[in-house]
Amino acid sequence: MTVKTEAALRPRPALPAGHIAFWGGAALLCLALVAGFRVLDNEYAWFAGYFILQYVLLATAWNILGGYAGYVNFGAAGFLAVGAYTTVALRKAFGLDLLPCIAAAACIGGLLGLGTGWLALRLKGVYFAIATLSLAVLLHTIVVNWSFVGGSRGAYVLRPASIPPFVSYGEYLFVVMLVLAVIGVGIARGIEGSRLGMGLAALRDDERAAEAAGVPTLRLKLVATTLSGALMAVAGAPLSHYTGYLNPEAAFGLAFSVNAIAMPLIGGAGTWFGPVIGAVLLASLQQAATVTISSAANLMIVGVVLVIFAAAAPRGIVGLIRGGRHR
Repeated sequence: MTVKTEAALRPRPALPAGHIAFWGGAALLCLALVAGFRVLDNEYAWFAGYFILQYVLLATAWNILGGYAGYVNFGAAGFLAVGAYTTVALRKAFGLDLLPCIAAAACIGGLLGLGTGWLALRLKGVYFAIATLSLAVLLHTIVVNWSFVGGSRGAYVLRPASIPPFVSYGEYLFVVMLVLAVIGVGIARGIEGSRLGMGLAALRDDERAAEAAGVPTLRLKLVATTLSGALMAVAGAPLSHYTGYLNPEAAFGLAFSVNAIAMPLIGGAGTWFGPVIGAVLLASLQQAATVTISSAANLMIVGVVLVIFAAAAPRGIVGLIRGGRHR
């Protein structure tokens, strides 16, 4: 292979114009959403928006490992709960506000992801999935027996009525989660076009072939588990402030793990935009069902939509659109 051919095969860095367009468009979208919700002047809109954005970040975080690398993580609820209880513990111990707690949750979630990857990434397929599910069960048991954060009784979080310049605390939480979701999607977008993303895609397609070609698969998987764990913990960090009360059943709820998997699959796993589409679609349907029918219908909606897309569009909405373009 000539030097010229090797250079041609190297991944080209993303154009600066593409980054500018993404972050500029994201900033304009954020401003438009905040302005539009202020015009609505409805407190519920802020909390519904927060709910959707939380799933955008959670689905994006899951997709870094499950979509790009092909390692299915059934323990998303465990990582999210780690972020939520990090906030509760730090607020009770040191009286920290939400933003420092989010930063701490990212560090703890990243370390947990790194440790999980180091122990479990030698397993493959269903064995890795079972290991991540076991991790969530272990974390749930620890929290239930940890009286400092409320144990099985749960813990209340007293939050202020508002934080200037925001009109309400609901708006503040919405803006915080909006910024976190944009950062998470930006990270996923950056990974997709990078050497890391190409390496993860190679090991997803054929890990043995990737290793034979010199791809440092274990190192890449550890980076993916660390980033995924950190972002999932960040998604859960404001949860106790959102609800005002947190208990293990809510923090480790089945809905988090199911939605974290279903949303990328429906939107298009392995792409940065797929989890965003899937999360907005499913979370919006669930919020509508909560208001009009019952929150108990949420998982049923996920199941029905997932079955429909598995039959009609197994590669998700993004795959369906791309397939249509290639015809």
